[in-house]
Amino acid sequence: MTTMHASNLNRQAEYRKLPAVDALLRTPELALLAAEAGVEVVAEAARAALAEARHMIAEGGSAPSPGAWVHLVQRHVERLGAPSLRPVINATGVIIHTNLGRAPLSAAALEAVRSVSLGYSTLEYDLEAGARGSRHEHARRLLCELTGAEDAMVVNNNAAALYLILSALCTGREVLISRSQLVEIGGGFRIPDVLRQSGARLVEVGATNRTHLRDFVLAVTAESAAVLRVHSSNFRQIGFVTMPTLKELIDFAHSRGLVLIDDLGSGALLDTTQYGLAPEPMVQRSVAEGADLVAFSGDKLLGGPQAGVIVGRAKLIEQLRRHPLARALRVDKMTLAALEATLISYRRGRAVEELPVWRMIAAPPEALHARAESWRTQLLKQGVVAGLQHGASAVGGGSLPGETLPTTLLTIEPPDPDAAAACLRSQSTPVICRIQDDRLLFDPRTVLPEQEETLLTTLREVFKVG
Repeated sequence: MTTMHASNLNRQAEYRKLPAVDALLRTPELALLAAEAGVEVVAEAARAALAEARHMIAEGGSAPSPGAWVHLVQRHVERLGAPSLRPVINATGVIIHTNLGRAPLSAAALEAVRSVSLGYSTLEYDLEAGARGSRHEHARRLLCELTGAEDAMVVNNNAAALYLILSALCTGREVLISRSQLVEIGGGFRIPDVLRQSGARLVEVGATNRTHLRDFVLAVTAESAAVLRVHSSNFRQIGFVTMPTLKELIDFAHSRGLVLIDDLGSGALLDTTQYGLAPEPMVQRSVAEGADLVAFSGDKLLGGPQAGVIVGRAKLIEQLRRHPLARALRVDKMTLAALEATLISYRRGRAVEELPVWRMIAAPPEALHARAESWRTQLLKQGVVAGLQHGASAVGGGSLPGETLPTTLLTIEPPDPDAAAACLRSQSTPVICRIQDDRLLFDPRTVLPEQEETLLTTLREVFKVG
């Protein structure tokens, strides 16, 4: 008998050990589970467990033992019942991680969301008048107070904010923009595409690396409606580069009766240079310099929920509110509640202490080293071989490109880093880390304090030796 023939016979013998789906459903434990979770769900889980077992046998493994099937099916039932949108532990060191939900909400924002979601709320009700109100009033006063703007409104993201502005004010007319700012804002969405969809006509001025004020002067016509400045938040040009200042653009636009639209993207209300980072345009400075409309995100450096915020001249904001798109792009009560709570932290002067994004940005290197050292000490005591190394955290989210913050990283060197990282992602609370030089890297900067114990428990279970 050849070795291959013997191998095939062994494989067939293992396949014959696999039970039928009906037989699994008749086991007492799974019958009880079916009564609780539903027969179809448990049957689907049984089929998934059997498919997994067949794959293992095909790869040269053995069939599960008879006593293992209940656990295997239960595990698949849990997977089938789990939502696809799940919390994870972000140990990557990227603070505003676009793929992991961007800014984590503050405790106050979470409580505000819970409070307005438990029952009814004043979403569109005026308590003083005892009549219908407007959802646009929520967060408006706080935004005006914090930015110095005459008026404000909120839509569902910053791309929507720009789309609404262009649709309401520039349809059929020209919008002047520097070629250096025709950016792609993520997910394949590009500023020129947003402009065209709004009905505005794009007028590119200047060159890729150098745009002068005279380029705008030469491009303006009777059909021009606005000048658009887009902050290049996700890339940086260096070297032979020129761009008019915001004040120069504002003065030019106003001298020709044009609207100056400033798309800031990240929405910084705090000075990033205080934390060792490059300067990021601040919303209140754009307002103070005279920009007519300023648009920015709620879930980047603002540190709140996904939203697009527009602040600026009251007459223009009112036009936006009355446009039919405003209803299509409006936000719900949970977003407004979280945004108001976030803005209150700024008004109280407590943004750095209360908002996770700013708490992470402001975290001192010595505190991060102490956390990483504590993790390492605990893991070594529990049989996990771990080390430390200096590293760098990134702000992320298309903010402050190339800017990093010093940190201390926990390191683990498994035999197969990719398989180990995949195993961490498969846990009940997935852990997302970085791989570099065949090491798994865990950055304490982006691990929330309340997730620390779960992280260490997971690392112990996955990597414990002996």
